[in-house]
Amino acid sequence: MDIRQRIIAVPRRLLFDRDYFWYLASLLLIGELVFNGLIINKVAYTEIDWVAYMQEVKGFLDGERDYMQLRGDTGPLVYPAGFVYVYSALYHLTDLGNNIRLAQYVFAGIYVATQAVVFAIYHQSKKIPPYTLILLCISKRLHSIYVLRCFNDPVAMLFMYCCILAMIHRRWLASCILYSAALSIKMNVLLFFPAFGVLLWQSLGAWSTLFYLCVIAGIQVGLAYPFLTTYPGSYMARAFEFSRVFDYRWTVNWRMVDEKVFVSREFANALLLGHLMVLFLFVAFVWCKGHLIRVFIDGFQNKRRIISVDEIIITMFTSNFIGIVFARSLHYQFYSWYFHCLPYLLTRSVPGKSLSKAVIRTIVLIIIEFCWLTFPSTEASSWSLVTAHALILVGLFVGTNE
Repeated sequence: MDIRQRIIAVPRRLLFDRDYFWYLASLLLIGELVFNGLIINKVAYTEIDWVAYMQEVKGFLDGERDYMQLRGDTGPLVYPAGFVYVYSALYHLTDLGNNIRLAQYVFAGIYVATQAVVFAIYHQSKKIPPYTLILLCISKRLHSIYVLRCFNDPVAMLFMYCCILAMIHRRWLASCILYSAALSIKMNVLLFFPAFGVLLWQSLGAWSTLFYLCVIAGIQVGLAYPFLTTYPGSYMARAFEFSRVFDYRWTVNWRMVDEKVFVSREFANALLLGHLMVLFLFVAFVWCKGHLIRVFIDGFQNKRRIISVDEIIITMFTSNFIGIVFARSLHYQFYSWYFHCLPYLLTRSVPGKSLSKAVIRTIVLIIIEFCWLTFPSTEASSWSLVTAHALILVGLFVGTNE
C-alpha cells in the first residue's frame, strides 16, 4: 500500500478500527477543548442556579450549620455535604463567586474530563465501534448544561463515571469511594445503586458487599459530620429529601400530563411502582439471568462470578436509565444524568453492525436530543421522549435477555 492509499484509509480506520480508537478520541478531545472555549467566549452565559449556589455555600462559610437556614434566591439548599465543599472551593476560586467566566472554564474542564472518562469506558467495551465517540460530542444541550449553566449535576456525574471505570478495572474500594463522592454531590446517582449492589454481590459475595456498603455510608457520615453533629434532622430532611414536588413548568418528560395530576401523590406512587416493577424484572431475568434465588444464596456462600466488562457497563447504565424512564420529572440539566449512556444503550437495544441499524440508532438519539432542545417542552416533545425511552427500555430487556 503506497502513501496515498494509506492516507485515504486513515478516516476509515479512525471510524471503524479499534486499534485507532485513541487517535480518534484524542482528536475529539482536542476539538472539544477548542469548541468549549469558543462557546464560552461567543455565547452569552445564562444565570439559573450559580448565584443561588454561591449564596448557599456562603452561609456555610459564614458558620451556619443548620441546613434549614442555608438557602439562596431559588430556595433552600437541597444537596448533600459534598456539594457544599465543592462549591465552597469554587466560591473561593472564582473571587467569591463573582468571576463566572473562570467558573465556565472550570466546567469546560469538567466537560472534557468527563468525555475522557466516558471514552475510556467505551474503549473497554467489545461492542462499541470507534465512530460512536462522535455521537458523544454532538449534543448542543449538554454543552449548554456544562459551560453556560455550571450546574452541579455534571460534577456528580464525573465522579459517577470514574466509579464505573474503577469497577471495570475491578478496583472495588476505589469505585465505592468515588460512588459515595458522587452521591454526596447529588443524590440522582442513587439510580445506579441497584446495579452497583447486584454487581458487588455477584463479584464479591455478601460479606464483602456489606463491607463496601459500609464504606459508602461511612464516607457520607464523615462528609456530613459538621451538620450531623449540630442539626442532624435538618440535614437529613434537606439533603436527602425524597418527597420534593418538582415545578411543572420545567418538566421535559410529562408535559402531556395535566398539572394537577403531575403534582399528585397518586402520579408519584404510580411512577414509583412502575420503577420498582421494571427494576425487579431486570434484576431477576437479566442481571441474574433468571436465577435470582440462586444468586442470593450464592452470595452468602461466598461464591463469586467473573463479571465481564460489558456486563458491568450495561448493568450500570440500564439501572440509571430505568430511573430516568420513571422519573417524576426531568428538568433540562438532568440530561447530563444519562446522555453519555445513550449511544451504548442504543447499541445494545438495537444491536447489529448493518448501516440500517446504525441509522436507526442515530435517528433515535437525534429525536431525544431534539426533545431536550425544545423549550418550553410541548406535549409532542414529551410524548416523543417518553416513547423513545420506552422503545430503548424494551429493546434492552429483549436484547440483553436473549
